[in-house]
Amino acid sequence: MTGGARDSRRVPIAIPEDELRWRFSRSSGPGGQHVNTSDTRVTVSFDVAASAALRPEQRERVLRRLAGRLADGVLAVTAQEHRSQTRNRETARQRLTEIVSEAAAPGPRTRRPTRPTRASRERRLAAKRRRSDVKRTRSRNADD
Repeated sequence: MTGGARDSRRVPIAIPEDELRWRFSRSSGPGGQHVNTSDTRVTVSFDVAASAALRPEQRERVLRRLAGRLADGVLAVTAQEHRSQTRNRETARQRLTEIVSEAAAPGPRTRRPTRPTRASRERRLAAKRRRSDVKRTRSRNADD
């Protein structure tokens, strides 16, 4: 990402298990008789606003950056790709950690404006002169 885009660095954040709320439900899609009896879809909720795992500045960044995904300061992530509840739990927890880590990461450093070097200015002007010469020679040939 270049320009003013947010830096993709991640801050390693360990979310304690006691701050997570798990909910299980029946997953959609094919699966035969198995799908009718097992709650394999996993939804994990994390209360960002009340979390002790985040420093105050990290919490503020996460709340601001994930404002569209939060409901009353709570982030919910769902996983239902796997037929196993255990694998879906792992997937949901991994996704939650990635989302929070990326949102808690500090933004890119502010750009310090610099002046172009003398050599780069000379290269730019030389290229402009070359381009001007090319265009000038074209117009003379058209008059012949």
